[in-house]
This record gives sequence, structure tokens and C-alpha cells, in this order.
Amino acid sequence: MTQKKIPMRQCIGCGEMFPKRDLIRVVKPKEGEISLDFTGKLAGRGAYLCRKAECLKLAQKSRRLEKSFSCRVSPEVYEVMANALAEADGNS
Repeated sequence: MTQKKIPMRQCIGCGEMFPKRDLIRVVKPKEGEISLDFTGKLAGRGAYLCRKAECLKLAQKSRRLEKSFSCRVSPEVYEVMANALAEADGNS
């Protein structure tokens, strides 16, 4: 039996490659607000982040989300994402 291939994605914060399931997807629908997609199934353009708060801070500092989505990302969006990451980390 052949082994199933594990999809790998790159964290936009630290730049390391991880299995897709270990990362959190950040999604931007055609019309809508940027948000975290913990299921990985929402429609729209996606980027991936580690489950570490440091990676979100690095992505914010270097404006990697803005480059990935070709749009301006407000500080409020980063704050909401930081709160969601902290809440998800607390539930794990």
C-alpha cells in the first residue's frame, strides 16, 4: 500500500514548512473581512499561520498578509485574530 502524501504549507510568519493540518488558515473572501479559518474550508484566498502568537506578530510587522491578499489590513483585524488565536490555544 502506498503512503498518502501529506500537503505542506508555509507559515507566513516564520517561513517554516508544516503539514497543512498543523497550521491555521487566514482567509479573505472576494467581498468580506479577513478572518481565521480553523476548518480550512471557507471560500476565498488563503494564507497559513502557525498556532503561535509570535508568527502573527511577525506577519503583521512585515506586512505579509497585506502582500498575500493585495489589500490593506487594519490593526483591528490583527487584534481580532490575536484574540481568536489565544482563545483557540486555550481550548487545546
